[in-house]
Amino acid sequence: MAEFTRVRDGVDRRDFLALAGASALALGTPAWASSAARYPAIRKAAEAGREAAIKRIQDWIAHPSIAAENLNMKEGAEYMANLAREAGFDSATLMPTDGHPGVFATMDNGAKRTLALYFMYDVKQFDPAEWSSPPLEGRIVDKPGFGRAIVGRGAVNQKGPEATVLAALHAFRAAKVKLPVNLVLVAEGEEEIGSPNFHQVVQSPNVLAALKKAEGIFIPASWQDMNGHVAVNLGSKGVVELELIASGEKWGRGPKGDIHSSMKAMVDSPAWRLVQALNTLVTPDGNTAAIDGWFENVRPLTPREKELIAEIARSGDEATQKKLLGVTRWIDDLPYAQALERLASQPTVNIEGLVSGYTGPGGKTILPGRAVAKLDLRLVPNQTRKEVVEKLRAYLDKKGFNDVELKVTGGYDPTETAEDSRIIRAELATYKRAGVKATLNPRLAGSWPGAVFTAPPVSLPAGHFGLGHGSGAHAPDEYYVVESTNPKVAGIVDAVMGYVDMFYQIAEVK
Repeated sequence: MAEFTRVRDGVDRRDFLALAGASALALGTPAWASSAARYPAIRKAAEAGREAAIKRIQDWIAHPSIAAENLNMKEGAEYMANLAREAGFDSATLMPTDGHPGVFATMDNGAKRTLALYFMYDVKQFDPAEWSSPPLEGRIVDKPGFGRAIVGRGAVNQKGPEATVLAALHAFRAAKVKLPVNLVLVAEGEEEIGSPNFHQVVQSPNVLAALKKAEGIFIPASWQDMNGHVAVNLGSKGVVELELIASGEKWGRGPKGDIHSSMKAMVDSPAWRLVQALNTLVTPDGNTAAIDGWFENVRPLTPREKELIAEIARSGDEATQKKLLGVTRWIDDLPYAQALERLASQPTVNIEGLVSGYTGPGGKTILPGRAVAKLDLRLVPNQTRKEVVEKLRAYLDKKGFNDVELKVTGGYDPTETAEDSRIIRAELATYKRAGVKATLNPRLAGSWPGAVFTAPPVSLPAGHFGLGHGSGAHAPDEYYVVESTNPKVAGIVDAVMGYVDMFYQIAEVK
């Protein structure tokens, strides 16, 4: 079991940082440490601000905003806006929506170019019983192979990486160095429920006008693997989150509420009704959507995308990926390269959860009057959220399931960004200068609301960028490495300097 050390009071934190500095010297100097020569004043400020940067993450973790539970949403937006102001943004404004508010902030540095940043201040739900330390405590623990990490809900998704960007801005201010780019920050509090209202923030006149001046936008990331490698994503799948609901009331058969299970001999079951509807959506193995017209707009992989995937397969570690996922084989026992092609190219219909009747200990012998399936649909170019929802509804109706309700809770279209766009070239140049191997990835299988930026009327190239490592998003014991004992992986100060260099690369790249 890892030794737990809280970094909260001054003594513990200073001891921790002193030990961390000693371990870094013992490990030798990684390539990105050359940032000290390029930006000596900023590097010195980042090192001096390391303690504050760690505490900033811990304090933010202690203030969760959970959109799915309507928990601390206005407070979370105000907290986000205050963090932006403290980091040097000229203004930070709460942006009302039909749901939870967003935040809009700008920083005019008199630069020729502008860079946009996407943040989220909401986090996923959590069950403290599933965690090895309290999920809002931000405890520092050992992570073998990586170093010391903050554990807490939102540590890597996204408060750790976002707070590291803010730490970079604090370092500029402390060093009295003006940023080489102007900044636009847009943040939302509904990412974890599918960003249903974020477009209202982005398309408001003042935000849209500011974004139109930007070279591109990125979401902070910390995806270095144990070897220090990263992926540069040229797009992401879209997603639709929804519920399918079968009920005796809507069906006109079965009970309107729960009844004794002995009545199943003469009463229809809404739960079985839902199971039958779900079975029609996919092929018998559950792996391919069977919805009419599902694939008609799907764009096949281009030769260049296949080439990039083949390189990922050659350089990747299939055994380690399977181990991390807890699987022993891919769909249809596909070879690794073909499995990766499927991952990038195939839209999916996935069951997130099934809820009906009694699920506690023991039995309760009821016939439920209602059953709910939570689904997510992952989309690829050229599918759209609107299209797939309409096709799903039409298909259910065609199959005779008019009574099964379809409730969309969030989602957005897929994204694509050109390989030769300025933001992608700046990312690659920053990683190269840091000595980090970066592999181009045609499409992230996960999703983020980047489509609100890449699609009209904004039409910005968008991506993910950042040094460092974290994992466990949406899961118990989510973590973010703040002090690396792995010479190939950046700790928080080196991750800060990665963002510093990215700002300069955006300003300089042709």
